[in-house]
Amino acid sequence: MSVKIRQASCSCGQLRLMCQGEPVRVSICHCLECQRRTGSSFSVQAWYSRDQVRPAEGAVKRYARVAESGRTVNFGFCPECGGTVFWEAELRPDQIALAVGTFADPSFAKPSLSGWERRQHPWTKAIDAQKIEHSE
Repeated sequence: MSVKIRQASCSCGQLRLMCQGEPVRVSICHCLECQRRTGSSFSVQAWYSRDQVRPAEGAVKRYARVAESGRTVNFGFCPECGGTVFWEAELRPDQIALAVGTFADPSFAKPSLSGWERRQHPWTKAIDAQKIEHSE
């Protein structure tokens, strides 16, 4: 049986990461900072073990911020198009998160976990009908 390899990339394709196998988890975040970062009402991320992800190819610009939880999150984005491709959270040092949209794959696994619902836009509650586990 072959192991699935996926490529994540920014909008211009300059920054790329390759992921091997299935993610540890796929989640939705409704926090205000994810809303600002994505320009959307929430973010969707695939969490992989670090050993499943090859080092980034292309130039990476980094940005660190303190999350609402009080922990640090370091983002990797493209210096050309500005697209956030991945991030590393102090909370999960053995994992790396990749924005699901960077895979450009409509068949990607649906989220199984949703967080920061107190910041959730009411109209997105329809997503909850999918029986997603919730956590804060």
